[in-house]
Amino acid sequence: MATAKRLAAPPLWPVEARLAALLPDLLVFRKPRGSESELATAQGVLLGVHVTGFTALMDRFSLSCKLEHDMDRLAHIFSYYISDIVEHVLCFGGDILNITGNVLLALWTVEQNQLSDIITLVAKCSLEIQEKFGIYHTREGQDLQLKIGLSAGRISQVIVGDEQRQYLLVIGRDVDGVQLAQRLAQANEIVLSWNCWKLCEQYMFEVEIMREDEAVKLRDMRIIDPFDFDEHFYKCLDYLPHYRTSAGKLLCPLLYYPCPFQRLIFCMAGDILFAFLLSDILRTALELDPDSALEQTLRKHIMKNLLKKIDEGQPMEYISEFRTVTMVLVSLEFHKTVWMLHLCHLIQEAALYISTVIEKGGGQLSRIFMFETGCMFLCVFGLPGDKKPDECAHALESSFSIFSFCWENLAETKLVSISITNGPVFCGMVGAVSRHEYTVIGPKVSLVARMITAYPGLVSCDEVTYLRSMLPAYNFRKLPEKMMKNISNPGKMYEYVGHRRCIMFGKRHLATERNKNHSLLDREKELEAFRMAQQECLHQKKGQAVLYEGGKGCGKSQLLAEINFLAQKEGHRVLPLKLKKADSKQCFHAIQTLMAIFFEIDTCPAHYRQERLRKQLSGIVEEPLHCLFNDLFFVKFPLSFKVSRMDDLARQQKIKACFFEVLEKAVRETPLIFLIDEAQYMDAASWEFSGTLLSGVPIIMVMTLTPTSTLCGQAQYFLQSPPAVLVPISKLAATSLLRMACWELGVVSIPQELQIYLLRRCFGNPLYCEVLCQDLLSKNILCFHDLQKEEVENSKWETLSASAMKSTMYSISPASSEDQELYVCTVKDDVNLDTVLLPPLLKEIAVNQLDQLSPEEQSLVKCAAVIGHSFRVDLLQHLLPGWSKNKLLEVLKDLVGMHVLRWCNKGQEFPAEPILVPSSVENERTKEKTKSDADSPLKLQEELSLPQMEVLEFGVPLLREGAWELWPKAQQTALHLECACFLRDLACRCGSCHGGDFVPFHRFAICSTKSSSGTSRFCSYKDTGSILTQVITDRLQLPSPQDTSQFQTESSRSQESFTREYCRTEEEFLDKVNRSLAQSNPKKGLLTTKPCHCREVLKLVLSPLTQHCLVIGETTCAFYYLLESAAASLELSDNYMAFFYLRKASSLLGQPSAFSFFKKHKVKICQFEEATFCRLQSEVCFNMGQITLAKKLARRALRLLKRSFPWTWLGVIFQTFLEKCWYSCSLSQPRNNPSEKKKQLAVLQQQMHCLSLLRQLYSLEATASSRRFACLATLMQKNSVKEFPGEAQVVSTYVALSQFSQNVGDKEKWLHREQLAIQKSSLCWFSREGLLATAQLMQALAYTKLCLGHLDFSIKLGFQAHEICRHLKKPALENLVLSVLFRSAFLKKKFDLCVHVLESQWALISQSHDVLGQACFYSACLDLLLYGKGWLCRPFEECLHFIQHYEHSCVLNSQSNVMLGVHSSLAMWFAQDSQWNQFEYHFSKARQLVKRTNASLFGSHGFVRFLECQVLILQKMPEDVLLQTLAETRHQTLMYFKEFFSRCGTCPVYHQWASELKAFVMRNGKMSLTNIIRPFDTCLTRIWIEGEFLEENNSFEQNLEIQRFVRDVDVNKKDKEEIQECIC
Repeated sequence: MATAKRLAAPPLWPVEARLAALLPDLLVFRKPRGSESELATAQGVLLGVHVTGFTALMDRFSLSCKLEHDMDRLAHIFSYYISDIVEHVLCFGGDILNITGNVLLALWTVEQNQLSDIITLVAKCSLEIQEKFGIYHTREGQDLQLKIGLSAGRISQVIVGDEQRQYLLVIGRDVDGVQLAQRLAQANEIVLSWNCWKLCEQYMFEVEIMREDEAVKLRDMRIIDPFDFDEHFYKCLDYLPHYRTSAGKLLCPLLYYPCPFQRLIFCMAGDILFAFLLSDILRTALELDPDSALEQTLRKHIMKNLLKKIDEGQPMEYISEFRTVTMVLVSLEFHKTVWMLHLCHLIQEAALYISTVIEKGGGQLSRIFMFETGCMFLCVFGLPGDKKPDECAHALESSFSIFSFCWENLAETKLVSISITNGPVFCGMVGAVSRHEYTVIGPKVSLVARMITAYPGLVSCDEVTYLRSMLPAYNFRKLPEKMMKNISNPGKMYEYVGHRRCIMFGKRHLATERNKNHSLLDREKELEAFRMAQQECLHQKKGQAVLYEGGKGCGKSQLLAEINFLAQKEGHRVLPLKLKKADSKQCFHAIQTLMAIFFEIDTCPAHYRQERLRKQLSGIVEEPLHCLFNDLFFVKFPLSFKVSRMDDLARQQKIKACFFEVLEKAVRETPLIFLIDEAQYMDAASWEFSGTLLSGVPIIMVMTLTPTSTLCGQAQYFLQSPPAVLVPISKLAATSLLRMACWELGVVSIPQELQIYLLRRCFGNPLYCEVLCQDLLSKNILCFHDLQKEEVENSKWETLSASAMKSTMYSISPASSEDQELYVCTVKDDVNLDTVLLPPLLKEIAVNQLDQLSPEEQSLVKCAAVIGHSFRVDLLQHLLPGWSKNKLLEVLKDLVGMHVLRWCNKGQEFPAEPILVPSSVENERTKEKTKSDADSPLKLQEELSLPQMEVLEFGVPLLREGAWELWPKAQQTALHLECACFLRDLACRCGSCHGGDFVPFHRFAICSTKSSSGTSRFCSYKDTGSILTQVITDRLQLPSPQDTSQFQTESSRSQESFTREYCRTEEEFLDKVNRSLAQSNPKKGLLTTKPCHCREVLKLVLSPLTQHCLVIGETTCAFYYLLESAAASLELSDNYMAFFYLRKASSLLGQPSAFSFFKKHKVKICQFEEATFCRLQSEVCFNMGQITLAKKLARRALRLLKRSFPWTWLGVIFQTFLEKCWYSCSLSQPRNNPSEKKKQLAVLQQQMHCLSLLRQLYSLEATASSRRFACLATLMQKNSVKEFPGEAQVVSTYVALSQFSQNVGDKEKWLHREQLAIQKSSLCWFSREGLLATAQLMQALAYTKLCLGHLDFSIKLGFQAHEICRHLKKPALENLVLSVLFRSAFLKKKFDLCVHVLESQWALISQSHDVLGQACFYSACLDLLLYGKGWLCRPFEECLHFIQHYEHSCVLNSQSNVMLGVHSSLAMWFAQDSQWNQFEYHFSKARQLVKRTNASLFGSHGFVRFLECQVLILQKMPEDVLLQTLAETRHQTLMYFKEFFSRCGTCPVYHQWASELKAFVMRNGKMSLTNIIRPFDTCLTRIWIEGEFLEENNSFEQNLEIQRFVRDVDVNKKDKEEIQECIC
């Protein structure tokens, strides 16, 4: 069994050593000769090891659906297995000649008299190999076994090739003997050739004669005294001049330990146990002195793309890739009578021609190997750096050329067979560190070898090559299916018969048809160019050409299909044609085909073709000239005397003249349009004719072409001619691309993570979007949900995906019909879109783009792809060993210049220093920067000036994903591990937030569990074979408390002098805020904290870190950072992304059990993390309107935090009694030691969050029971906050409790708790957390003044609070402030300011996709529509459309206060338009909601709107209605008024309005409908005009604040002047 771990070559190896490791000693120590083709002969022993079962294993993998994963597993198995065998052969002094497929060939070169001793040594080596590695058991059930053949005698070596590329061949009878021995051997057998048997010490071996004069089977060796094999081993070492005898050391004593890049391997030679250091053992070729001549010689034997990577200094592990290639295997079988020297000349001639032809097509001749009667040449297209778009076509054409050459020019050739396959393979290093080879491994490699024997004498290809070549079908012939050894399903096979003449028939239609269901997106500019050409052609009678230029997949063909439809709709005659690459080689082919379409002979049967053509030409072209078209259209008109006297040139000119006549007549009858797709494939003669045609005939030519520099001269001239207009096709806008994705998926909206997935991969390319959507559907990773189905609350977290999707706002297209079913889609929980592999078509495009870059640029892009779509420059340099800062910047500059990469947020302001740099990292980076600055010239620093965050992102579609997929799994894991290590220290809040965890004190709460459970490592990948993994695994841990303890401290002592000034009253607090905001010195002002960059931390650190942990399989750490990401998303008001991260975390834990005692998570987490997980889930559910589930999860989290919350009213009473005794009992408890304090703070923080959630959840319901629970949560929260040392948390809590008291109508506690918050706010000034608490308090004061009716004061406070919120970048709080500011301005009749406030509010909620925010916004818009005197923010139809789509949303159904105002306003609007059915519908909705509201601002506002509707009911009742009914309605209305005044006592701003309405009802008067709807002209008018927007004696600061707000919302100059007039 092969169990040893694999390591890479040490990075300090010189180039000569790296070259020597790729080549045998036979080449390294070869003496230079005058003639390279001269035969060199030596005596030696050959060992051939054949791995059986490998082809069958590949066949098993090829049948699997997970081809990429299986390819990685296949390469891993073979590489590790063969490397152990290589090491063992090297230990016995063998020279590995080559590793070809599953065969290893080794040579011991000695003198003739030493052959018998060396045969004994090699036989012993073979026996040990069979003993140790004879059987390798794989998980797939297919065992790998060895067949070993030995041969000895005369070995000839020859080098073929030219000065650029050379190949070593070993030939001779004994080489054939080792191949014969291998074939005769069965699994686990060793067979000696007959010559080897004759030359060995036969008495030493136990053998079995297999075939006389052919081979013998070796069973064992006889060790007969006094023979000692140990002495024999030392004796043989003297025969091997290049064996490093100093490398072997006795195991005991071991003089030193290996360094991290070395490992010990052990080898038994007789009774001696040898210990070898893998990094520098056995081969003296690796330690040769630098020799430029030798280096140049060795370079000739290595492929060019590999040489570039070696010269660039890439580690061996970075060279291997998984990619799709095209393989060509050429087999030449010679007559047996050919002499050896002549054979060498034949191989030399064939090698030179094959390499030349293959390199022209973009491939490389990889290797040449011999068999008994001939040789084989393995050529590969698509190796790293060689990828071309048409590699399959190049491979077929090159193969046919080679086939023809070998048959015609190699006289002694008996048989030529060529096979071509295309498919994914492993391209990389195989073998040991001291000796390895670059090879390709995969099922297609086995298939190409089997096809040679199955289809001899042909150029055969598999079905994939046939389809991807895009060559005409008539160039192929289908072959009969044949059985192939160890290949169960080889697929269809085709013979390539060479390029034939193209014909024009059967090409009438375009390849792409117009989509009848959806319009063309974002192509107005392109279509306008066609319309302008159309108008100019029709009016000015001049030919016009419109050429659309764009890359693959940009929508050129779709645009032509749209133009085809529009032109035919207008009555034009359209001639469409799609060209292929092969058409460019046929002279006049494009025009010939277009005219065949024009004459309508392209699709008619052959026997009708001539008659139809005669009818078309009659009357235009005289009949004697009809025979001119015989060769063009394959007809047989009689040859006329007139035509017979013409030469070829005259005939061509006459044909063109006839075409002119025909087209001129046709245009006079019907406008004519030529549509040519893929015009870059048009031949030169057709380009020339087209230019001439446009100058004389008024037709329109519409062409599409791909940008290329290989257009012929006639095409370039055509493009520069006056009638031609070149129109570049722009990429789709993001909104259009997402709309297209919805069409492809059959939905009206897609989730946010799917939007990111598509936008990052498509970059506006419609083809990419279409293919990706089809791939997602085929992989069945999407779930579809009915949008119109009434949404109900879920009882389980696992079923929330659809609700989460519906709770986010994305533009929903209205249904074309009322009966149409609308769907939304979600991604399955266990799917990680970041690791979904690209479809084969798109991966080929991505690899083509990558291979156009230089090796250095490819290496950088591949490493950047591991980091993610966005990446930091310092992390990128960390992944590039040996790269200096200057080199990195130079390569980055080139890539940015080519738009492969781009700087993130280049137009935005970057921070003056990194977001967060721990001290240890900062010191190291400072040293590196100092060194880099000292080494780099000033000019370079000026040219490569970087944004100070140094963050880039990919600017080319698919490139990142395609480059990431090229990495082998082991190296991919190691690089992700490096990224995780680098980002771990940065995974905390930004510097302006003073660091710390997003889940407060997260790392402190888990540190005890971490140290005890042993789950703190990122991973334990010590068997992956990666240096990076093994070196850094031991130091990878979760963040420790010591790492960020510096960020958990309180405010600095320098602020103590300021904070001693306690604020006793509201006036003192506001005066201090005013003075701080008005400070002329910014350093002394309130807004002195740096901007928050936690959003960037989430994007660049936390989110990638979770991905890295998931890829490397460290689920415990992934869970930790998923919680951090979810907490950060909630703090940034991105509820959907928080749900996204929690859903990932939930999938890591596994499906919950129905019974709690059976619950067992797949990931081991501590109780605190489980509680935090439940708390975050509860908050997300609350934001999604899942109230019942949110309560359940919050209770569960509290229970896990050792604090319970009752379920019954009796429990509430008991718990309330306990809580009232809480404070006195807690004072008697002893203080905890400092080490436990932060853990308790972590638990306390989570308890506070849970209690706050429960308070908000129960406050949504107006029942007495819910109020009891809410009051209990308030009491528990008030008691808990006393344990906090920081004032900011206390202030925030008292602000929340104060607003709760207002909502429930408790005026005394409302104002008392607000006063307590003011008193505690004295310390909340300079820290960001304290500034946030100040903003919350300012918002609460503005809210209070609004409720109490002090509108001017509320507006002033609202401006100040908005200024602070805008600086803090807290969208949720800013939205709340803007809502209060709007309501104050609205009640003051300052509708111009209302519009500006609403525009600012829209900018916030449209970014966060907040449905509740949308509802509040549209509610305000409805108020403005009803009472705004013509001021308009959004039209009524848009407001109604939103409400209709989200009417059943759980988010809105849970917000009774908001929805009461919405439905009441809608009812009033419909009453104004006399749509009484709609009025009744929305009024009934409002009637159901009115009992569920509270005394909050939105609740009171909605109640007043409802009262207006109720009064309107009295007005609507006819006079002849029964008095009893009228009295009942009047009584019900008065009861509503009574309920309003009793419930909304803490919102007196609406009391006078309600009193006026009640007075009207009491007087039993009549009021016109208009007066009820427009209260400005009624007795209610004075409610609106009792005070102006601002008093004349307002302070200068207040005017300044209004001007600043208006400037922030970016109004125009006219709006500013109007507001200034209002102020004055």
